[in-house]
Amino acid sequence: MASEAASQVTIGALSGIFDQTKTQVSEPIVQCVQIKSLPAQPGQPERYRAVFSDIANYVQTMLATQVNPVVLDGSLRKGTFVKLKSFQANSVKGKNILIILELEVLKELGEAEKIGEPKPLDAKAEEEEAAQPTTISSGGFYGNKVEAAPSQPARRAQPAAAPASAHATIYPIEAISPYSNKWTMKARCTQKSAIKTWHNKNGEGKLFSVNLLDDSGEIRATGFNDQCDMLYELFQEGSVYYISSPCRVQIAKKQFSNLNNDYELTFERDTIVEKAEEQNDVPQIRYNFTTVSDLQTVEKDTTTDVIGVLKDVGETSQITSKSTGKPYDKREITLVDNTGYSVRLTIWGATANSFSVAPESVVAFKGVKVSDFGGRSLSLLSSGSMTVDPDIGEAHKLRGWYDAQGRSENFASHASLSGATSSGKGDNYKTIAQVREEQLGMSEKPDYFSLKATVIYIKQDSTWAYPACLSEGCNKKVTEMDPGQWRCEMCDKTHPKPEYRFIMPISVSDHTGQLWLSCFDETGRTIMGTTADELKQLVEDDQGAVGEVFQGANCQTWSFRCRAKMDNFGDQQRVRYQVSSCSPINYTEEANRLSALISAYNLE
Repeated sequence: MASEAASQVTIGALSGIFDQTKTQVSEPIVQCVQIKSLPAQPGQPERYRAVFSDIANYVQTMLATQVNPVVLDGSLRKGTFVKLKSFQANSVKGKNILIILELEVLKELGEAEKIGEPKPLDAKAEEEEAAQPTTISSGGFYGNKVEAAPSQPARRAQPAAAPASAHATIYPIEAISPYSNKWTMKARCTQKSAIKTWHNKNGEGKLFSVNLLDDSGEIRATGFNDQCDMLYELFQEGSVYYISSPCRVQIAKKQFSNLNNDYELTFERDTIVEKAEEQNDVPQIRYNFTTVSDLQTVEKDTTTDVIGVLKDVGETSQITSKSTGKPYDKREITLVDNTGYSVRLTIWGATANSFSVAPESVVAFKGVKVSDFGGRSLSLLSSGSMTVDPDIGEAHKLRGWYDAQGRSENFASHASLSGATSSGKGDNYKTIAQVREEQLGMSEKPDYFSLKATVIYIKQDSTWAYPACLSEGCNKKVTEMDPGQWRCEMCDKTHPKPEYRFIMPISVSDHTGQLWLSCFDETGRTIMGTTADELKQLVEDDQGAVGEVFQGANCQTWSFRCRAKMDNFGDQQRVRYQVSSCSPINYTEEANRLSALISAYNLE
């Protein structure tokens, strides 16, 4: 069988893929001599590397996620033979890398031990092996770590027509990485930001960003200064474009994007952008919805998509930015869905002022930030979008449910869950002993529970607060560069002073044991009865009074709403218990809860 399979392998095909002077084979047959999963990225599908051999040579490949099914079902494994039906060849610093977009496992050829003694395809890897012999390694590209391609200096983008040949092979967004070489994508602009400007000690400038979508995924692209001038008017939301390298590919800054991609693009001077004639072969928009009930299990500050029926629309109001003193318009609306929950969602600025959607419409939001303010609430990001009555299955399902029964339903709100009341959905009271015995937080997903406990110790060292950025919605830690100069790397801004925010570890106890909880600013204010800013000022003015504040917070009993999740601390793993909210004990509700608990016992 091995000799028969060997006769089917397209010997020399791999070198032909990377050398245009050699004979090209459209769908070569090769042997899989190694396959390995890559380290998982949060919120990303699993990725795989494979090494393929044509007997003469072997080459490292990256499998696109659409190939995953043949790995997961066991069809593609070490020793099997495959036909490479679609692929993209790249060469980075002398290393040949192949991205596999489609393959067919040839089950009739069976599987065999590695045939022959294939050599690494690129000369650089061969030299490295000669200096230090290795096997075909799973640790990297040919056993050596691949270096990212160096970024090229910024160059002016050209919104000129690309040559027709550049469109012969379209590169999927999913396959674009720092290791990609020459490529052309065809993608729809699903969102375009306003032009933003900045001024700091290093100078001033402007930028804009677009979200780009194709069948394989989404990616964010940004143009600065000259590229902003050249490309801003060319890009229109909803239109499809050809975009060709050179274009810088770098690790995505997740604080500025809600897209599910590890990378983002920066337009360069010679980036080619051309509006496509065919506009209907690229998807309009891609959603990754979270149901309203499942928001309780979504981590704070996560960006997600949500769809629901518009139940209530509030009036426009204004808040003032702490950093700039400028007013911002906002409007709060309420969404419900067929899980029986409602959630409050805040929209901002011009979107808030122009909002005219009729109640009981189905609305899909892409790019909303999850907050734990009042239990769980949502905020539409500036990079997000809103679609009324979209023509998608989820919207039609919600419309049918609401017309049939939704109008008459009573909905549970996440705000009511934050107080850990004794009735309604989400109530999950535990004792400290039960938290430990049931190993809450030890599974892959976080666990949520309510806890009635007494504060017995609060650390009074310098770790109870941190200096935070004053920019609206940022709250990241700032660093003091000079007196009166506090730098936020995320916002790229400098502030004259920070706003201190609580980040307190507290020890609590009930009749069954003791537990350490992590508290953030809102919970810290409730427990301490003051803000972290005020307490920091008190440290400078009266150290004795600070001790009295900490002492006064001890021995107080609270109803905590908690989240348990496994975290890494150095080389160790342990469960972290984080407080999402706390409230004073409601003795009427507590008495009713205890009474119901007693009644549940079988007294016979």
